[in-house]
Amino acid sequence: MKRIEFKLSMPHRCSWNGRWAGSDSNYTITENVTDKKSDELMAVGSWRYSFGDGWEACVSARIVPKGERVKKSAGFCGYNWMVQSIRLYNEIRIIK
Repeated sequence: MKRIEFKLSMPHRCSWNGRWAGSDSNYTITENVTDKKSDELMAVGSWRYSFGDGWEACVSARIVPKGERVKKSAGFCGYNWMVQSIRLYNEIRIIK
């Protein structure tokens, strides 16, 4: 088993000032996955999702080394479904 940290960012923002209010926060989820799943995830490393309105999310993943304490997370901004989709399909798609 390996610990994987998923990190959310918004590289493309369609706001009036070009910023995302959450850009200074640490939006991460850390989960344990099998070695096989870890290899599958790390083969890709990051996934993008376009909301269709000029905003785009990016979820990146990294293996957390044994003994490392992960930085305190501010949650995942309501986008936990993206990590679920990545784990299920190795891509971000809307789960129905």
